[in-house]
Amino acid sequence: MHTACRKLRVDHSDYVALLRKLRALPGVKKVFIRSGIRYDYLLADTRTPFLEELCRHHVSGQLKVAPEHVSEGVLRLMGKSDRAAYERFLAEYGAMNEKLGKKQYLIPYFIASHPGSTLKDAVALAEFLRDARFQPDQVQDFIPTPGSLSTCMYYTGLDPMTGAKVFVPSSTEERRMQRALLQYRNPRNSAMVLKALRAAGRRDLIGRGKRCLVSDDGEDGPRGGAPTGSKRARR
Repeated sequence: MHTACRKLRVDHSDYVALLRKLRALPGVKKVFIRSGIRYDYLLADTRTPFLEELCRHHVSGQLKVAPEHVSEGVLRLMGKSDRAAYERFLAEYGAMNEKLGKKQYLIPYFIASHPGSTLKDAVALAEFLRDARFQPDQVQDFIPTPGSLSTCMYYTGLDPMTGAKVFVPSSTEERRMQRALLQYRNPRNSAMVLKALRAAGRRDLIGRGKRCLVSDDGEDGPRGGAPTGSKRARR
């Protein structure tokens, strides 16, 4: 898993100073940060009270962040921090808002069918969403864009940093299954979720049990999760 360079100087001082200047401008009532926070960088900052500054002044109800996945292998290929970093930020963000007496939520962004993401990885992400009681309203399919390492992996099937082979979910069927798993509560996805779980050998997730993603008759099974778009459990 990727770790910060030992020579990296983590410091939000300039950012905080800029935000304070913006808040002090005549006629400016609020300055909101909607997204773009690199939470692993924020967690590594011991120099500035950036999290408190962010939650106190710059969140308009919800903040979007991009964990993108939870599987270690996929996150490594993405160049992202591990799942534990996101979960730690989730906890610290919730604690800070509770301290400030604010009801503010995190909206995580996830991506389907990134190079390296197998059907097994997609199921693991679906299970994470189930346990987090969060169902994304929107899911982004991986789309190759010029100049990125991910695009290089997509077209070559190789990790350009190591030369190792990388699984690429390139077929339409595979991509449809991975996307459906991320929105398994949507009744329109039931048939595709069933197909994906059977293909992944995860029939234990089919049925009416609390941990099941879909029932064996193609209808949603009771899972006790929050409804689509709910902000519960993301404070």
